[in-house]
Amino acid sequence: MDEFNASKPIYLQLADRINRQIVSKELKAGERLPSVRDMGIKYSVNPNTIQRTYSELEREGILETRRGQGTFVTEQEDRLVKQRESLKHEQILLFVQVMQEMGYSTKEIISGLKDHLNNLDKGDE
Repeated sequence: MDEFNASKPIYLQLADRINRQIVSKELKAGERLPSVRDMGIKYSVNPNTIQRTYSELEREGILETRRGQGTFVTEQEDRLVKQRESLKHEQILLFVQVMQEMGYSTKEIISGLKDHLNNLDKGDE
């Protein structure tokens, strides 16, 4: 994700990426994140942008800053479970809104989703 969408602030796009990494367990509870400077270099953005990203996620209770040690994923499992559910709900809401805007009924959306998931399951066999 070196490319950023011009319609959304970069710090929020980075926060979304970190959230997805936590939800997918790519980043684990208690894991230390790269320093603001290192993360800025990784994504070619100003360290102030990374600091804003970390601050936003800290405000949401997802990250914790430990003085002199760095920034870590929270170890509060209940907070991470809530975040996972929240992200799932957001993605479903977006999907349904787009489908409805294209004129699909609830029945058509459910049917299409079932077909898609069944095809994925067949690919696993």
